Amino acid sequence: MILDRDTKYCDAFRTILVREDIEVIRLPPRSPNLNAFAERFVRSIKSECLNRMTFFGQASLQHAISHFMAHYHNERNHQGVGNRLLQCSAVAGSLTGPVRRRQRLGGMLSFYHSATA
Repeated sequence: MILDRDTKYCDAFRTILVREDIEVIRLPPRSPNLNAFAERFVRSIKSECLNRMTFFGQASLQHAISHFMAHYHNERNHQGVGNRLLQCSAVAGSLTGPVRRRQRLGGMLSFYHSATA
């Protein structure tokens, strides 16, 4: 687990992680940009998925996370890479045919693509 130097990660917390065989890596002091990608992902998953749902156990949380991850990597445009998809599929690259909507999590996440002719 990669941790920054926030005071909420006290010695007692880090001891618990080590006891559970979790390797703790602390970021160097005064390095705010090292954590930027992780913080942006956490902000995205919380605002686009987790804050909109109520979970009834670990299975429903895992289901939502797995669908969000598939959407995030294959169907969601990313502003940091020119508003393109991270992994462009043949379906996403097609520009012909009527527009179709692929829904995930009951329509909370949507992906629009052209159906091939």
